[in-house]
Amino acid sequence: MAHHWITGGRLADRKAFLTTLELPPVLAEVDAHRNLRGPYTAAGTLLRRLAPEVLRRNPDLAVKHDIELLSVAPELREVLPNSRQTLTSMALPAERTRFYARLRTFRTAHGLVEFFRDGAPPGRWTVVIDNVDQAEFTDQEFLAAAVRRWHPARLTLVIGTGGSELAPVLAEALERHAQRHEVGSAELGAARASTETGAEAAWRYVHSDCTSDEVALAEAYWALPAAERAALHDRRASELAGRGEFSLTLGALTLHRERGTDAERTGVASLYQAQDHCLCLGFYDAVVDYAQRAMAMIDPVSREEDWWSFAVELGLAWSILGRTHEAMALYDQARLVSARPAVHMAAAYSTAMLYTRHNDPAERDEKLAKSWLHAAMATASLLPDRVQRAFQSAFYANGLALVEVNLGDLNEALRLVNECIAGLDEKLEPHEHRLHRAVLKNNRARVHLGLGNLDAAIADYGVIIGEDPNHCEHYLERGNILRRVGRTDEAFADYARAISLTPPFPEIHYNRGDLFLTVGDVDSALADFSYVLELDPTFLDAYVNRAGIYLEAGAEVLAKADALAGLALDPTNAHLHAVLGQVLSEEGQPDQARAAFDAALAADPTLISALSGRASLAYEQGDPAAALADLTTALELDGNNAALRYNRGFLYLESERWDEALADLNVAAELTPDDEAVVEALQSCRRQLAAS
Repeated sequence: MAHHWITGGRLADRKAFLTTLELPPVLAEVDAHRNLRGPYTAAGTLLRRLAPEVLRRNPDLAVKHDIELLSVAPELREVLPNSRQTLTSMALPAERTRFYARLRTFRTAHGLVEFFRDGAPPGRWTVVIDNVDQAEFTDQEFLAAAVRRWHPARLTLVIGTGGSELAPVLAEALERHAQRHEVGSAELGAARASTETGAEAAWRYVHSDCTSDEVALAEAYWALPAAERAALHDRRASELAGRGEFSLTLGALTLHRERGTDAERTGVASLYQAQDHCLCLGFYDAVVDYAQRAMAMIDPVSREEDWWSFAVELGLAWSILGRTHEAMALYDQARLVSARPAVHMAAAYSTAMLYTRHNDPAERDEKLAKSWLHAAMATASLLPDRVQRAFQSAFYANGLALVEVNLGDLNEALRLVNECIAGLDEKLEPHEHRLHRAVLKNNRARVHLGLGNLDAAIADYGVIIGEDPNHCEHYLERGNILRRVGRTDEAFADYARAISLTPPFPEIHYNRGDLFLTVGDVDSALADFSYVLELDPTFLDAYVNRAGIYLEAGAEVLAKADALAGLALDPTNAHLHAVLGQVLSEEGQPDQARAAFDAALAADPTLISALSGRASLAYEQGDPAAALADLTTALELDGNNAALRYNRGFLYLESERWDEALADLNVAAELTPDDEAVVEALQSCRRQLAAS
């Protein structure tokens, strides 16, 4: 019982092979080609088919995942209201100052996985998705999560791919979790092509939204004069526009307008609409695609304003995706082709953000960032419009505050942010630029946190949450601070609220699991850490904590598996080497255990669990001197550790070093007065001293 990956050949070859597999009934069969509906073509198609039935049968499940469903299939707004709007999602285009993190699509993918898993009809089903190598990144990310998390006994995935390269995240998931089937290719369409005209074959290609892999159709399409091809695209665009489905504007409808007779006007406008929509939702790979397609049709000199509307969003997407060299080259080009102050102001700010936030650490330069921000601020001060002048000046000063944080001058950062907040409160009406004013208070809370002003940070988060109550990260950040000040119940409440406001978010569950562990609720901690690793098998700290829980519970096999999985991610992790050493010692492999403890202490010479474990191993191997040395080092780090005191006291007893044994055992007895082993050892030591 497994998922299946059919690769090679053409679509018809893969469909023919599909009939040879013994599979449960097919719940849905979907084409994932990005030409159809752009980002989430496959996931959105599945939702449009299955979500209405789930809404009737299990409305609470749909409401729980409304963020994911409405992001992926906007047409569902007719039957599913969005109950968790934020200032970010509601911001007007001119007031956008906060964009979603790159990982938003990761969280959306896992929310979709859980919705389909929990909402599918009872029984065993098959979901067939083909043309996956032509799918946009969001679909490939979703399918990578699905193939890993859907149990094939419940939902069997059949993934079909042609010859194009897959996103690494999906390629790895398929290699690990799916049975691969290579199929050959047969020549298709020759007989039918011989009975139809070239124009008819070309129309069939266009009608497929240019997804058909029948060679004869593509050849007929490209054989037509350009004007005739454009006319076919106009015809198809008219058909699709009449359907009134928004997601088509992200795929086929925009594709046909882009290749139609009015490409430079209608096509470019359609590409911008699609790009802007995807920017707001965090679909950054799609933003890059739309922008590059449009900019290939736009002369940056004669149509500089149109070119910049795409370039500014492309630069942001590239920055968030870590493609910072491309973003820098784009901003340099903007400065070259444009003399408009607005372009130079925005490009200066964006360049500063590369130097202080987005670049790899080795390529950051806070002084250059500061100089570019000063350039942006100088231009902003000359803006004639009152609202724009106040907003842009505060926006760039807030960027300068980030630079000061990175330079280590938190007091100057606090001064700048306070100045921004006061200035906007004075110059703007309460309803103006609400998002950025909340962002400023969020940034002030973070500066307060850095300065150790925890009560002030908590107070700021209280104000922010009042203004933007559905933004999950406010609760996550406040919960972390509440935990630090010992307000545990409130921290748990904030973590729970954060979880309720977002698609699956590993960091929230990890932080809550760590807090559960702190208060001794091991079962809840284990559940949270396990869920984190189900979402993200590369979350190293979750392996560290879960391995420790398993070791403490005597589940050595599970502890060892987590230690090895974590060490595959970080071969120098001291905690996991220590866990592995403990397990290997229990398994009777002293040499391997000693090597693991040595590796742990090479990475962290202060790790007490490794010192203690190696000491126990040395004692068992008849080397009390080495054991004593490690215990002494450990006690220099933690003199109030009762177990360490007892163990060293016991070694001193065996060596007849009565006074030293008495000192250690007295401390151990004070720390754990009810420990019978400690009391017995202390009494034995006193008898030996009396006898001597």
